Amino acid sequence: MAGAFAEASPGDLERLLARARLLALDVDGTLTDGRVAYVGDEELAVFHVHDGQGLAWLMKAGVAVAWISGRGSRAVARRAEELGVRELHLHCGPKDLVLAGIQERLGIPPAETVAMGDDVVDLAFLERAALLVAPADARPEVRARAGIVTRAGGGAGAVRELCERWLAAHEPRPA
Repeated sequence: MAGAFAEASPGDLERLLARARLLALDVDGTLTDGRVAYVGDEELAVFHVHDGQGLAWLMKAGVAVAWISGRGSRAVARRAEELGVRELHLHCGPKDLVLAGIQERLGIPPAETVAMGDDVVDLAFLERAALLVAPADARPEVRARAGIVTRAGGGAGAVRELCERWLAAHEPRPA
């Protein structure tokens, strides 16, 4: 199904969100604005509270959330712990292989997986997700392949925007 959503209608995208049970997120540039700052030897990571609230709502609704990053810091691990993110994969190799392991462990197929990323390396998610979402400030190559491009940028509410759309797709519709 990789890339099949490039020409999908808004209704098709909502149906993908309605059946999805797993959200895989890149961290740098998606949950953060992509900048790296240090205080001495300690790396800082700045997260938007709106994104955290959206993830809390999604997890409360039963959606599994995974953070997958080639980088990582104590700040990222702490934020994941605060939010209750159980699938935290930092300093990892190919993201599609990490996601495949998560899907196998949780029993969730690619057809029920949504992934969000901002950089070319995140295109690996296309092999394991029914839908790729990109923040507004993602690389052009990623925006071009994404089924949804948020209005907000990475670290500035893009994840919350996706969570709200996801939850709206799950709301009961009148017959």
